[in-house]
Amino acid sequence: MSATLGNKIKLTVFGESHGKAIGGVLDGLRAGIKIDSEYLKLQMTRRAPGQQLGTPRKEADEVEILSGVTNGVTNGAPLAFVIYNTNTKSKDYSYIAVTPRPSHSDYPAGVKHNGYNDVAGGGHFSGRLTAVLVAAASIVRSELEAAGISIAAHLVKAGDAVAAKYDPVHPEMTSETSRDIAKAIQDAQQKGDSVGGEIECAIVGVPVGVGEPFFDSVESRLAHMLFSVPGVKGVSFGNADEAPGAYGSGFNDQLTVTDGKVSTVTNNSGGINGGLTNGMPIIFSVKMRPTPSIFLPQQTVDLKNKRNTTLELQGRHDPCIALRAVPVIEACAALVIYDLMEEM
Repeated sequence: MSATLGNKIKLTVFGESHGKAIGGVLDGLRAGIKIDSEYLKLQMTRRAPGQQLGTPRKEADEVEILSGVTNGVTNGAPLAFVIYNTNTKSKDYSYIAVTPRPSHSDYPAGVKHNGYNDVAGGGHFSGRLTAVLVAAASIVRSELEAAGISIAAHLVKAGDAVAAKYDPVHPEMTSETSRDIAKAIQDAQQKGDSVGGEIECAIVGVPVGVGEPFFDSVESRLAHMLFSVPGVKGVSFGNADEAPGAYGSGFNDQLTVTDGKVSTVTNNSGGINGGLTNGMPIIFSVKMRPTPSIFLPQQTVDLKNKRNTTLELQGRHDPCIALRAVPVIEACAALVIYDLMEEM
């Protein structure tokens, strides 16, 4: 099982949802990066479970750095960190090996690993491990911000509720949930059901020419990381949803010069042309499926007796995984952009 991603800066994740700890190793970081512990704590709090409209599982998500940092500054060695799991209820998942949850990794993972996989809370396949992505990104985001690169995402859709999308004229973005979106999530929660969501993210300030064509295009690199987040089922850049029905005359981003600076009149391409950044904000959307763990009866199979059966889940689950995924998507963007910038 491979759990490493990145070219210049490599991130390896480890751990299981209900194991002793989860964590990561960042390899390739240069020496001299100051660790902002307060910023790290803030980002971890944004993603942490136990918040309103989320799973009742509470975790402090405190990051303990084991190596690679001396006196609060990276020392050039691989940076390893752990996040301890302190609120696990593995017995809630004891039935999964025999009656796998619909739309979870339980069945295919069990077949792949001959039944030796950890099923509690999804094990290594759990969204719990996205805390590692947020922690890793928090270590390098200060470097991006110092270079004038900012990243912000927000939840623009949950169920039938839709919030305002990114406005290039007023680029301030927020991760706060609109009243309609909050109601849609709450309604699903009260029914024992779940809803999907869409997250939009903007990366502003990336210089022109970052990336490579074909296999290392900015889209390819971002999509690779984003699809690593459990529950992500679609990624699109710019106005991709409108592209199939558009004409080139209307969809092309025509070039202009203002005060000696080249830009585009529109940003339908989402800030990327030919796999390279074009200086405009990189805009992408992530579509996330409804949380597969719901409390309504669902059809599954009894693997031991090879018969159909009905499953009613136990445990603690988010009614909308997209809600807490907002900082995770920002983290994915930060890790990829930082890696790309280090390659220049």
